[in-house]
Amino acid sequence: MSSFREAIEARDLDAAVRLLAEDVVFRSPAVHRPYEGRDNVEAILRAAMATFEDFRYEREFTDERGHAVVFTARVGDRDVEGCDFLRTNAAGEIDEFVVMVRPLSGLTALAQAMAVKLS
Repeated sequence: MSSFREAIEARDLDAAVRLLAEDVVFRSPAVHRPYEGRDNVEAILRAAMATFEDFRYEREFTDERGHAVVFTARVGDRDVEGCDFLRTNAAGEIDEFVVMVRPLSGLTALAQAMAVKLS
């Protein structure tokens, strides 16, 4: 989904949030329960933008079921790689957002930094 990618790369959180369905579901390997709803996912995206350094999307894959956007970034002294899996509904809104992050040390640093921002 190039419009989401463009919004994130431009650090335009408002534009990215406008692409989310009201009932969007966000899943992360850092938490055991999904976050539900546009407002909750907006908070996650805001915290992620404040946490990731040198964030950049590297490549994008699209098929009839959705989009996968591969990224690299830094969290403190940890390099991370990840992928955002975005599924869209019939209206073209993102209704499912799944993020995967590796390596474990990077995911741990990300989870700790995000916990501070979201508490």
